[in-house]
Amino acid sequence: MTDLAHSYALCQRYARDSQSNFYYCFYLLPRPKRLAMCALYAFMRRVDDIGDQTQVAPNAALNGSTFSGDDRAARLAALRASLDRALARRFDDPLFVALADTVQRFSIPTEYLYAVIDGVEMDLAGQGFETFADLKQYCHRVASVVGQACVHIWGFTGPQAIELAAQCGLAFQLTNILRDLREDAARERVYLPLVDLRRFGYTADELRRGVVDDRFRALLRFEVERAEGFYRAAAGLPEYLHADGRRIYSAMFRTYHRLLEKIRRLDGGAPGIRVRLAGWEKLRTAAEAIFMPMPWRYSTASSGTSVS
Repeated sequence: MTDLAHSYALCQRYARDSQSNFYYCFYLLPRPKRLAMCALYAFMRRVDDIGDQTQVAPNAALNGSTFSGDDRAARLAALRASLDRALARRFDDPLFVALADTVQRFSIPTEYLYAVIDGVEMDLAGQGFETFADLKQYCHRVASVVGQACVHIWGFTGPQAIELAAQCGLAFQLTNILRDLREDAARERVYLPLVDLRRFGYTADELRRGVVDDRFRALLRFEVERAEGFYRAAAGLPEYLHADGRRIYSAMFRTYHRLLEKIRRLDGGAPGIRVRLAGWEKLRTAAEAIFMPMPWRYSTASSGTSVS
């Protein structure tokens, strides 16, 4: 096995072992694009894992490792330097052989990769976000640029695809934030804009303590509707994607939008229960992506905007 083939195999294993909802969506792509998505995902996940103080690796002995704050900053700096070398074709990380090949083959702007590291470094500061504009900058770095990198792999026509991919990244990241509110708060991370908390008379300390009352529910509904607006804005992306890109985008879009709908229906209830899709829901989503990749129509049901 060549170094490049070995690197892609490692990236595929890394993506599979992460147990992400997205991994099985990759199988909606032809093999070269699927492997490229694994290489991109492996890089993004490695950066994110350092920020989250954990590590998932093909070597099981490394799984679950924990890092101090200073160590995480040092590891991110080392990862940035390793990326510099990989893009110059000097490799010291086996995953980056495939990443560099993917970047070159699909003309992915390298600033997207560095932006993800910048975003996770914002996490290390732990200062929270005063306004939505502040949060939006963070989401752009850790999520929007990921969507923009993905469309380069999937294939697209027209500059509109880049902006719509950014909107989709915002939608997905806001969904992640709402899904993980209490888990993040327990780690002293509050991603909701502080101005929003004040608007509803709710505090970060109450979020950490899991207080669920009318103020919290009103805050949650407000944030769900904000996320919904970004889904609505991103729904037109398939028009600019190649056919196999429409399929995987459909699967990802539907997966995350259904998570948001579950959050909406819980309405602040079931504290401590992580919102996730059941196995049958994932199969349904994959089937819809194959047979109904586009378009999506939004209803105006009283329960909120939804994808049909």
